[in-house]
Amino acid sequence: MDGTESLLKGTVLITGASGFTGRHACRYFTGLGMQVAAIVHKEGSCPKYDGVYYYTCDLLHKQELASIVSEVGPDYVLHLGGKNSVAESWEAPLTYIESNVLAMTYLLDALRSFPASRILITGSRLSSELSASYRPLHPYGLSKSIQKAVSQSWQKLFGQFIMLAEPSNLIGPGPSTGFCSLLAQYVVEVQQGKQRAAFRVSSRAFRRDFLDVRDAVRAYGYLLAQGEKGRIYPVCSGVERSLGEAADQLLSIANSSPSIEWGESSIAETTSGAIRAEELESMGWRAEIPFSVSLRDVMHYMQEMKGGRR
Repeated sequence: MDGTESLLKGTVLITGASGFTGRHACRYFTGLGMQVAAIVHKEGSCPKYDGVYYYTCDLLHKQELASIVSEVGPDYVLHLGGKNSVAESWEAPLTYIESNVLAMTYLLDALRSFPASRILITGSRLSSELSASYRPLHPYGLSKSIQKAVSQSWQKLFGQFIMLAEPSNLIGPGPSTGFCSLLAQYVVEVQQGKQRAAFRVSSRAFRRDFLDVRDAVRAYGYLLAQGEKGRIYPVCSGVERSLGEAADQLLSIANSSPSIEWGESSIAETTSGAIRAEELESMGWRAEIPFSVSLRDVMHYMQEMKGGRR
């Protein structure tokens, strides 16, 4: 066992279980021998895993959500539900506030009846501390900043065991809307002869910390087992790569050279600031899956999806 021994035979409630990270989380925690209660938005919206009991619920339906929480009585909670597209948030800002703030607050309120539950909220590195000088860059960042403030305040007001994880850019096999998955989808469609306009990216120079989603889910297991109440934990690889480098490696794996239009950005806009997940490393966690393997798995997943075999 690897530092998650205390999770054995416990019950974990996972929201957003049909999403990119949620599917991997369900598989991982059942693999640990846990009882997994998974909340999905629509019935049949994700693969069924043995050992996972599924509940269909809109997290904004607070009475229905409270009923599920009461039935499950979770020892652990991994809140993955919410929306995470910067571009989409400009079109539906209110939806992002509802999904990322209200839904989480309804969940935390329902969990007040289970004060021993260890709760991990997945936030975003695009969030900031709210202050008089705070200036949001987009509605998504605003929603995640409010989410952070509410979760921290709720923990102090009601004494619940709440932690916050801030993952970097997650990649890997599955239904992701991240840069690598979107580029892989584009490559496969071009290879299949579909007519597509050039794939447009803001800049080759943009640098991001890419972490395999499977490593991130393991990190969440470590945090649920060992994390400290009220803490915020970065979940990242500690290595930044440019979008140009990521694209070049992915295209090499695909043996393809489709048309990509690269924009220009200032140096100040190209980096998100590399950091290490030092607290997680002190618990025994390490990012284990190489970037090249993550890209290969992204490509294979998209090829199978577009080939109709998944």
